Amino acid sequence: MTMAKLDVNLEKLYDRDYLKWIETTVEKLRLRDYSNIDWENMIEAIEDMGRTERRSLESNLVVVIMHLLKWQFQPDKRSGSWKGTIAEHRRRIRKSFQDSPSLQPYLERVFSECYSDVIEQASAETGFAIETFPLCVYTSAEVLDSNFWPDLLSDGMTEN
Repeated sequence: MTMAKLDVNLEKLYDRDYLKWIETTVEKLRLRDYSNIDWENMIEAIEDMGRTERRSLESNLVVVIMHLLKWQFQPDKRSGSWKGTIAEHRRRIRKSFQDSPSLQPYLERVFSECYSDVIEQASAETGFAIETFPLCVYTSAEVLDSNFWPDLLSDGMTEN
């Protein structure tokens, strides 16, 4: 089989059956058959993996912040389910940091943006006005701290 034909087949496989393309590419890498690697799609796939890791971190962060806000501003609706959700997504973030320590500085870069994004969702879910939720009332350290459970104070700020 010529190299051009092999490249076309691998490129088609990438579009038709991504998992099969991964398995084929991994096998070629194990065999050190570098001349038959679909390099363009492999580079794209690796870049996508990084984006996926960052999006997953952001998603977990948003869930924790959302539930902390609901915990703080809807104390009468607190439940084991909310507490479990917060604990689960904190665990996922910790696990992400174990697997990819370089995500920690990324979290700091996107923390304020994620927090701001949550405010609109918190308003929609609770029925409270957006102004009810102060901007960045929590720190990233608090959001990740398994012992942090905010309480509503008269000024709307948190207490540890």
